[in-house]
Amino acid sequence: MNIITITLNPAFDIHCHCDNFRPFHENLASVSSKDAGGKGINISRALKENGIDNTALVVLGKENADEFRALISSYGINAQELLVDGRIRENITLHSQEKETRISFQGFTADEYLLKQIEEIISERLDGNTLITFTGSVPKGISVNAIKNTLCSMRERGAKIVIDSKSFTMQDLVDCRAWLIKPNEEEISEYIGYEISTLRQAAKEAEKIKAQGIENVMISLGDVGAALACVDGRFVAEAPKINAVSTVGAGDSSIAGFIAAINASLSYQDALKLALCYGSAACMTEGTAPPMANDIDDLLEKVQVKQIKERRDNL
Repeated sequence: MNIITITLNPAFDIHCHCDNFRPFHENLASVSSKDAGGKGINISRALKENGIDNTALVVLGKENADEFRALISSYGINAQELLVDGRIRENITLHSQEKETRISFQGFTADEYLLKQIEEIISERLDGNTLITFTGSVPKGISVNAIKNTLCSMRERGAKIVIDSKSFTMQDLVDCRAWLIKPNEEEISEYIGYEISTLRQAAKEAEKIKAQGIENVMISLGDVGAALACVDGRFVAEAPKINAVSTVGAGDSSIAGFIAAINASLSYQDALKLALCYGSAACMTEGTAPPMANDIDDLLEKVQVKQIKERRDNL
């Protein structure tokens, strides 16, 4: 499978530690890591770390592109870049008292000509064996409708489209007829208008969304687990018990796990299992580091996937 991740709005992920963080006071923190991030980059890193080739198509702001480029190179990612004026944004995660506080800055302003450039770069690779992820926020200067049109054009040429972006509404996702979406607990609540807390509820909502034309709907509920509605039915899996170090990038890694399973011609049931293992393993690493293969292997023995077979109105 030809896997391409698109990151229009990358970020430097900076992780800081403060033992006794107090809001509204001066706090002394230490920086523990600075990574090249963005949801697409995180997916590419997770795949590459586990032996799966892919291409990361990333837009870089000229002012601090060199540092970002050097980090990507150190990860061994096969990257193609597009340059725009301005700076790549920074995301700061403050770790304190077993809690995380995140502060995100705005980055460069782009324009919709970028989308035409992206289509030209990957045009010759668009077919039924290509999977494209569009994840993360939309940068200033580009409309969601323009991105939808681009993704729909790619899908019409046979590509499988994965979308994980808070910039998209549920109707946007349906319009794109995405191959895979992965809303988390907060996002699914925004989509449906009320909170869900159990895997059975998640499976029910995933099936409703799938019925609107999205092929695979995976809903993650953090340390509760995840649910999947797909052509083979509805599946749920409880999250394994782990010692979580950082949750940054865990959702991106779960998408990577799902893609890795399909790339290996595994079943959708196994795709949910591998997605949960990738996401959980990512929580066991510092900062935005990708999931490690040995952690994934250990977790595979602990995750059990169950199929929901009863009638949908009994869920």
